[in-house]
Amino acid sequence: MSAQPLRIGIHDISFATAHQVLDLSELAEHQGIDVNKYYVGIGQSEMSMPAADEDIVTMGAEAAGRIIDRHGAEGIRTLLFATESGIDQSKSAGVFVHGLLGMGENCRVVELKQACYSATAALQFALGIVARDPREKVLVIAADVARYALDSSGEPTQGAAAVAFLVTADPALVEIEPVTGLHTDDIHDFWRPNHLSTALVDGKYSLAAYLRSLEGAWTEYQARGGVAFDDIDRFCYHQPFTKMAVKAHDRLNTIAGSGLDRDARRAQIAASLDINRRTGNSYTASIYAGLLSLLNDDEADLEGSRIGFFSYGSGSVSEFFTGVVQPGYRALLRRDEDAALLDSRVAIGYARYRSLHEAVDEVRGEDVVTARETTGPFRFAGITDQMRRYERTR
Repeated sequence: MSAQPLRIGIHDISFATAHQVLDLSELAEHQGIDVNKYYVGIGQSEMSMPAADEDIVTMGAEAAGRIIDRHGAEGIRTLLFATESGIDQSKSAGVFVHGLLGMGENCRVVELKQACYSATAALQFALGIVARDPREKVLVIAADVARYALDSSGEPTQGAAAVAFLVTADPALVEIEPVTGLHTDDIHDFWRPNHLSTALVDGKYSLAAYLRSLEGAWTEYQARGGVAFDDIDRFCYHQPFTKMAVKAHDRLNTIAGSGLDRDARRAQIAASLDINRRTGNSYTASIYAGLLSLLNDDEADLEGSRIGFFSYGSGSVSEFFTGVVQPGYRALLRRDEDAALLDSRVAIGYARYRSLHEAVDEVRGEDVVTARETTGPFRFAGITDQMRRYERTR
C-alpha cells in the first residue's frame, strides 16, 4: 500500500501595516481632480504611510510576531524575508527581525528579491524545505514600502504593508498544490536603480507585460497538468492597484474561454481586494494580503475551495499555482485584529504626507535619531555609526 503524499502549505498567516494613512481624497484635492479617478478608476481609497520610525523591518516583525506569539519559535529553522525595499545592501532585513523576535540561533535567514514576485519564490523554497524534512517549519515574511516620485503617475498607488506566513506539513489554512506555471522575460517595465529611493515605471508597458506574463504562466500551468479553470473557485492576483486584478481576471477568463459573465467574474476575486484597497501597493506582500483578505470574508465558507494564485514581479518573473483551503481554517484567522490595524491608523493630511515622503532622501550616511511616532510594537530607532538600530516599544 503506497504512502499518502505529504500535504504542505500555509499553516498560519498574519498582517501588519504602517500606522499612518492618507485618504486619496487628500491627494485628489491637491491635484484638483475628481477623487473617483482613484476610488473607481484604479480601485484605491487609501495608502498606508510609514512614519520616520517605521519600515519593512518594523512591519515585518509585527506581522511575524503574531505568528510567534501563537505558535512559538521552536522548530522554525528558516526565515525567508522577501522585499524590494531592502534597507542594507548586505545584511538581510530578516536578521533584524530574527533579533527583535528573540528567535533561536539555529536558524538560516535569507533575503529574497525579484520585484513583487519574491514572496512566492520564498513560498516555493519553503515548500521544498518541508518536503525534504516534514519536521521543518519555515517563516516567510513579505514586507515593502511602495514609493514613487511626487506628482508622478504612480503616486496614488503607493502604500506599505507586511504579511507573514508559516509553512508546514499538514497545514491548517491552505494546502499548496504541486503544479506551477512559470514565465520570465527580461524587460524594463518597472525598476529602481541603486541611486534612487523611488521606482521608475513605464505604466502602459507594465500593464501589458503583466497580462502577457499571466498568459505565459497560465499556458505552462495547463501544459504541466494543472487543473482546469472551472475547477478553481477563487483567485488572488498581485495587486499594484486593485483594478489591475480585475483586468487580469477578465483576461484570464478570456484566455481560458470560461464564458462567465461580469458578475460571476467579480465574485471570484472581490473579497481578495479589500485590504489592498486600503493599504495601497505593498509589492511582495500584496498577493498574500489578498489571500488574507479573501480568507477573512465572513460571507463565504471557503472550506475545500481551490484558490488560483498569479504572482507577478516586474522585470519580469511570474508564477501561477493553486491551493486548497482547509477545514476549520476560520479558527486561525484574526479578523477583528486585522480590521483594527486598518481602522486605528492615524489619518494625515497632504502636507504631512509630503513631508514624510521628502524626508526619506534627506539622510545619507549620517547618524540620526528618530522621534517615536509609531503605535506598533517595534520601531526604527535611528542610525549610529552607519548601523541601523531597532527596538521594541512594548
